[in-house]
Amino acid sequence: MMSISDEFYTLKGYQMNEAVELTSAMEDYLEMICRIFKHENSVRVSDLSKMLNVKPSSVTKMVQQLKDLGYVNSEKYGQISLTELGRAEGEYLLYRHEVIHRFLCVLNQSENELEQVEKIEHFLNHRTVENLSKLTKCLQSELKKP
Repeated sequence: MMSISDEFYTLKGYQMNEAVELTSAMEDYLEMICRIFKHENSVRVSDLSKMLNVKPSSVTKMVQQLKDLGYVNSEKYGQISLTELGRAEGEYLLYRHEVIHRFLCVLNQSENELEQVEKIEHFLNHRTVENLSKLTKCLQSELKKP
């Protein structure tokens, strides 16, 4: 049980306490790169620009940051590819997205909760995502019972 003596922080305060390598924006780009690779053989700046509704110059800057961190490889005006690290992290980001989306759809009895997922997915840790996955399976089986 929480008490008044518990340490509370603002959202910014909690974020500053975490040693986070990828920002929310970086996660969005990496997730989209992985999503595109599931359907296409290549990813280009123009693809990301269209899919994320951002300017190509913004994509170029973000891809460079992801490259500097070892998540992607890219050539100027060329294709973007995932490193092993990028592929592993991107697969997790897609999984996290799907778990949260499935949970919110079950919870709200809807078909699409994309906006809510995009707003909250960056704030949940691995343990919470796994527990949401388990909870969603339980809720789905309960809803199927006559």
